[in-house]
Amino acid sequence: MDKIVIMTEIQKARILALRSALKLEIVGMKRSKAPSAYSMIKNELGFRGSRQKVLTQINQYVRDNILRGWDL
Repeated sequence: MDKIVIMTEIQKARILALRSALKLEIVGMKRSKAPSAYSMIKNELGFRGSRQKVLTQINQYVRDNILRGWDL
């Protein structure tokens, strides 16, 4: 059985928020009492590598899946 995956606007906004949080983690900010954005992104999207490599991967993911068709 095939699974149909349609990203809702809330899911898209969450991915964009995680990407922003990862950028802040790279420059030194930390989230208190919560998993890091880095670990959440790796677990949910299956990316691997350093924080910088994961940021590159999520930027590509956003371009391909969220901003596709937008003229930015």
